[in-house]
Amino acid sequence: MTAPHARATRSGHTLRILRAAVFAAVCVVLAGAGHALASCDGIPLWTLGAGFLGVAAVAAPLAGRVRSLAGITTLLAVGQTALHTLFGLGQHGTTAVTSSMPAGGSDAALVQQAARFVCGTTAAAISPAQAHRILTEARIQPSAGAHTHLASDAVSGSSASLWPSLPMLLGHVLAALAAGWLMRHGDLALLRLTELSAQGVSEGALVRSLRAALALVRALRTGLPGAPEAHPRPAHTARPAPLMPRTTALQHSVIRRGPPLAPASAAALALAA
Repeated sequence: MTAPHARATRSGHTLRILRAAVFAAVCVVLAGAGHALASCDGIPLWTLGAGFLGVAAVAAPLAGRVRSLAGITTLLAVGQTALHTLFGLGQHGTTAVTSSMPAGGSDAALVQQAARFVCGTTAAAISPAQAHRILTEARIQPSAGAHTHLASDAVSGSSASLWPSLPMLLGHVLAALAAGWLMRHGDLALLRLTELSAQGVSEGALVRSLRAALALVRALRTGLPGAPEAHPRPAHTARPAPLMPRTTALQHSVIRRGPPLAPASAAALALAA
């Protein structure tokens, strides 16, 4: 069994991208929601996309190891402040484009002027007649001089809104603390789950190796399946010597084959002489 990796070790490429993406999404959502509620105005979509890409690019090199709660909270607070400035620049650019249009030449300019005086309502939900009524009730005549005065006030107000006010700053800090605590515990839970998965894979491989070894030992002891069974051989016994045929010697027999014996040869020669 392999020992679990330390929590301070650098994580893989996939886990780093996942951490950076989650961090960027949380940071952009918190900053966007807080800025829209505090400014009572919409946020351009391009600023949301640019903020997400920028925060992800900054967070990716820092997501290689586990960070502390203070580090995550600090990064969240800095990211929200930068996103607040980015969103203010986006709204400032939209206001400048709207202010450069003629006062009575377009209904869209009138609607944009009225939308800045109504919180929680976008320009798409206001008709030109309602915009004229809102401006009239606010004692702002949609004339060229009044529009120029309103545009200068809006531009100066947008420039001042680039820096967060004290209530907005406190809101960003509290949101960073809450989100940092949640992200810290979620990161630890994800890391623990990754370690348990790696440990389970290593233990599973060890168990499979032991099972294969036991199966091999069992096969060696019992023989391979399908092999013919070996019967015990009978004990080897010595063969008895073959029996010789029984013959009866004749009483009066003369052996005439073969050379004569020496005494018989001498007696025959004497008789012949």
